Amino acid sequence: MTQERRIGFVGIIVARRETASRAVNEVLSRFGELILARLGLPCRHRKESVITLVVEATTDELGALTGALGQIPDVTLKSALAKESKTDDAKHTAGLPVCPGGATGASASEGT
Repeated sequence: MTQERRIGFVGIIVARRETASRAVNEVLSRFGELILARLGLPCRHRKESVITLVVEATTDELGALTGALGQIPDVTLKSALAKESKTDDAKHTAGLPVCPGGATGASASEGT
């Protein structure tokens, strides 16, 4: 049985931007097809940054993304997915554009 892709978020805090940012961006690029939107807020005076991702993923895909990010030193994160739908999603998404990764709408992560 295939897992359902659900909308969710990942909140990332990068404690030492100078050492971790390259690795974080490499992971985000690798999982770019899951990312619908990305907002990064650098706190230059603290040498930290906060990144918020909106994703559409299965639990396995989200686990792979957060697992890869969690292996990077000086990175902490939290994530969640919406509850599994109890209704027929086809009724709710009929006529909406679908991104190649299965997401509706435009991807803000292209080229990250």
